Amino acid sequence: MHYFDNAATTRVYPEASLRAAHAMNTLYGNPSSLHKAGREAAAELARARRAVAAAIGAADGEVVFTSGGTEGDNQAIQSAVFAARRVGRHLITTAVEHPAVLEPIRAFQAKDFDVTFLKPEKDGAVTVEALEAALRDDTALVSVMLVNNETGAVNPVAAMREAMTRRGSRAVLHCDAVQGLFKVPINVHALGVDMLTVSAHKIHAPKGAGALYIRQGFRAIPILLGGGQERTLRSGTENLPSIAGFGVAAHLGRERFAETARRMLELRRYFDARLAADVPEAHVNFAGGVPHIASVCLPGCRSEVVLRILSDRDVYVSAGSACAKGKRSHVLTVCGLPSDVIDCTIRVSFSEMNEEADIDALVSGLAAAYARFHRT
Repeated sequence: MHYFDNAATTRVYPEASLRAAHAMNTLYGNPSSLHKAGREAAAELARARRAVAAAIGAADGEVVFTSGGTEGDNQAIQSAVFAARRVGRHLITTAVEHPAVLEPIRAFQAKDFDVTFLKPEKDGAVTVEALEAALRDDTALVSVMLVNNETGAVNPVAAMREAMTRRGSRAVLHCDAVQGLFKVPINVHALGVDMLTVSAHKIHAPKGAGALYIRQGFRAIPILLGGGQERTLRSGTENLPSIAGFGVAAHLGRERFAETARRMLELRRYFDARLAADVPEAHVNFAGGVPHIASVCLPGCRSEVVLRILSDRDVYVSAGSACAKGKRSHVLTVCGLPSDVIDCTIRVSFSEMNEEADIDALVSGLAAAYARFHRT
């Protein structure tokens, strides 16, 4: 199998899989229980929390475990609106956010909140100037993703916080960093965020776990009420197997960051060179950004058909966000790409587990797809 849909989900590290199985089969006590089995489970939970916190430069007590990025984004947005309720009812986000941010913000828009959706430049990133122009005295929330899941564009979140400080803005700053963890350096204090969302299955850990960083002193609100787990901020028995695997993946990701970054750049350069040589008609839609995501247009070739051709060759890519479910990408539309380009665009996303042989199979498949569409 030649897997290039890592922006959707990743293969689990063997070490993370083993730790998850160990938690499931051996540390199966409830972390809230006071007996020995419960204490052992709680210790595993604490180990994972330390690893995830260290990965983003946070304190252990600033990390709340969630079920994934969607839950974390929803809790962050609801918490921000509540915390800044006396500031105003103006919200700022980007028009290219993941639906996990856009949909809860649109829900507030339906309740008569005023929302500004910042549009990106041609490189897919939103500028500090655009944010500064949108800031108002009644802005309660700024939510900007770190790395876009379709274009790979990196937004200047730290510079945006500086701009907010210069303006004396009282808005809460939230960042969806799901696609950024271990792809770009992340330190929550350097970014200046109040809240930040990450997800386990994007970093080679099991699905079903994520984390929300909540700055010390910021008063978040729970969206799940019940037994009071996670310092009352996320009730419900913790998904210890997935969280244990998350902790291992976070530790390994931090340990291997420099090597992984080097490997991603090598793979991307190899892919770009092979694509230019074998399918010169193809083009990458966005320059710059993270190397592990490439938005590629194969002119005249419908993306859903290209996906089937590649899949028949055991090569797996995406037509856009895995959450789009066949709809035309709102991200590429907002970025101003013509419909004929969008309809012929695939997303290729690498991981350090890819090899040059995988890229050879991918490019060979793309060449075959192009030839099939352009028979003479």
